[in-house]
Amino acid sequence: MKILHLIDSLSSGGKERQLVEVLKFFSRQNEIYCHLVVMSDDIHYTYLDDLGIKIYKVLRKSKKDISVFLTLYRIAKELNPKIIHSWSSMCSVYALPAVKILGIKFVNGFLRNAPPNLKVTDKEWIRAKLTFPFSDIIAANSIAGLKTYKVPANKSVCLHNGFDFARIEGLDAIETVRKRFDIKTRHVVGMVATFSENKDYKTFIDAAQLVLEKRKDVTFMAIGDGDYFEAIKKRIKPEFLDNFRFPGKQKRVLNIVNTFDIGVLTTFTEGISNSIMEYMALKKPVITTDCGGNRELVEDERTGFLVKPESPLQIADKILLLMKNKVLAEKLGQNGYEKLKNEFNLENMGKNFLQLYNRLLM
Repeated sequence: MKILHLIDSLSSGGKERQLVEVLKFFSRQNEIYCHLVVMSDDIHYTYLDDLGIKIYKVLRKSKKDISVFLTLYRIAKELNPKIIHSWSSMCSVYALPAVKILGIKFVNGFLRNAPPNLKVTDKEWIRAKLTFPFSDIIAANSIAGLKTYKVPANKSVCLHNGFDFARIEGLDAIETVRKRFDIKTRHVVGMVATFSENKDYKTFIDAAQLVLEKRKDVTFMAIGDGDYFEAIKKRIKPEFLDNFRFPGKQKRVLNIVNTFDIGVLTTFTEGISNSIMEYMALKKPVITTDCGGNRELVEDERTGFLVKPESPLQIADKILLLMKNKVLAEKLGQNGYEKLKNEFNLENMGKNFLQLYNRLLM
């Protein structure tokens, strides 16, 4: 079985990591051959060469570069894959001539979020409506995503992310990491996310300052970068600046997450969050916005807490509760670890992809 995967970049995001984990799984299967088209020079995962994955770079000269359609068609014709699996909306659009002219089965897998107010003018919605009729399967990494985009039941498949537990092996000592970032407080609360319009760092920062008004023995870490980075930093009152760390984008982020007492993710839309899975893998209790696929990962009051969107007071109350109640924090963290281990492991994810591909070719 030959499968051609299409993605816009291989940066350090959630869909990119899921794709890489899928490619690792299939590299261990007999008679399954994966090829990859990347439409960018942004390749964070450099070890794909070790898996024997052939990577084709198809770079656009502009946003309206129609030559990409022809280039992808030629690659597909040469490789003659049984299945094309697209991981981004624009790749799904570019794939249409190849899948229709060459008669290749098409997995349209770009649904990675579940925005609460999806508008008909949103580019993702427009691309969805354009590509869904030509798709054999429409895959999302969350049930919430399938519902939001109103995917027909006969075409919909949920392919949850899987976590590679090998990633938590050999981490740096917690005290070493604390010294690296000059953390001297008893507690650490952190959030890992891009500083973008879909992530609600404003609520995280406001909740942190509510906590700091009551106790100062906590450091808040905001890990990531993006367009809103400087604007978010400006929200912090001068008297609280020493209690915040903004280390930017980090390649070895799990070393830092391991220092957390609590993992927070405030967001406006989400599929299955890579950050939440990292918190759970390291047995951190989770506080997250009840939106998108977060409920599929976090069970309220069992593995963490689900809070209303844009609710800094509610988040502050949960942080204070967990800092006061170590037994509860450890229980939630352990429950989260076990849920991740049992339901969101790599083997389950890989088998679900394999089952889908086999069913398509029956």
